[in-house]
Amino acid sequence: MSNKKILWISLAIILGGIIITTLIFSTEPEAQREGATVETAMLVDVVSAKRGTFEPVIVATGTVQPVEDVTISPLVSGQIIRRDPAFTPGGFVKKNEVLLQIDPSDYRNTLELRKSELMQSQTTLATEMGRQQIAQQDLQLIADDSLFGGGPLSEDERQLVLRKPQLNAVKANIGASKAAVDQARLNLERTTIRAPFDAHILNQNVTKGSQVSPGDDLGRIVGTDHYWVTATVPVSKLQWLSFPRNDTEKGAKVRIENRTAWSPNTYREGYLDKQIGALDGQTRLARVLIRVADPLATKKESEGMPKLMIGAFVEVQIQADTIPNVIRLNRDYLRSNETVWVMKEEKLEIRNVDIVLNDDEYAYISKGLEDGEKVVITDLSTVTNGIGLRTSLETAEKENKE
Repeated sequence: MSNKKILWISLAIILGGIIITTLIFSTEPEAQREGATVETAMLVDVVSAKRGTFEPVIVATGTVQPVEDVTISPLVSGQIIRRDPAFTPGGFVKKNEVLLQIDPSDYRNTLELRKSELMQSQTTLATEMGRQQIAQQDLQLIADDSLFGGGPLSEDERQLVLRKPQLNAVKANIGASKAAVDQARLNLERTTIRAPFDAHILNQNVTKGSQVSPGDDLGRIVGTDHYWVTATVPVSKLQWLSFPRNDTEKGAKVRIENRTAWSPNTYREGYLDKQIGALDGQTRLARVLIRVADPLATKKESEGMPKLMIGAFVEVQIQADTIPNVIRLNRDYLRSNETVWVMKEEKLEIRNVDIVLNDDEYAYISKGLEDGEKVVITDLSTVTNGIGLRTSLETAEKENKE
């Protein structure tokens, strides 16, 4: 083949390559700017903020303790001759029910002796009153007798003639005798030890035949009408709690749970009773008392309810005062430094908010967030004002339009 022919073939190959390359580049699809924007916006989930009036619930822990807690001690000495069968640990007794009986024999004899002494004093008074009449006659004779007309008697002399000192002494003896009778009767009554209120027996330290003296620890009883739960709450939250202003009112309602001892969804109800005017020494939290009626479920209306145990740790959920015109937001959606992430016009806004109160689940926001705004609830690795955001719903709507 000649060189000329080879040259023409080479030129034809080069020209064909140029034409093919030009066709390829001229038919390549262009990248769409809108699609790139969608791909770079972060996919997030949002919730709508709702403004309204809400009732927060403040959650705290507390300890059960009795309202009435008494150590039984005798006021007189003697031997126990009877013990009520109910006076045993775990027993229940009614008010004025006899718990223990101390031998009353000596005290009964002492009372009779004091009564006889009082009777003797009263007899002496009757005799002295007769002498008083004679003394009055003697004074009259002295006044009429001319032999003693040298001058009237002084007041002290008149008192002596009328036997006033003797009369006063007799009256004093009668007063002392009456007091001795009253004391003897009181000591006799004290040999019978009664329950001062409806009570539950925690300890019993004596039995029939025991010798007791004043001040001895005979047992411990607690009242069954009410128990207290002592709970601690932050001082800042006290302003949202309602306490009774008098004995006829009830404070805020409280739900009491013991998850370790009671079955699920089992609880007791109580009411805020008092605020203790001193902070807890270790936690520096405010202490409040919650009153629970019939804590041992002994009455018919409490039948089937769980029983409170003294010293047990419980969880209390206190109904706080109503907060009007706020936005309630789950506390998990709050960000650092009391901020909230808001999606507005498909961009991120970092908002500072004013929080009125935090309870165990929600934050109650008064400023910084408006009704209906979209709060971002997705955690983001990159957080900057103005970054693009999108939701799965918005993305689906755009794809359907296209």
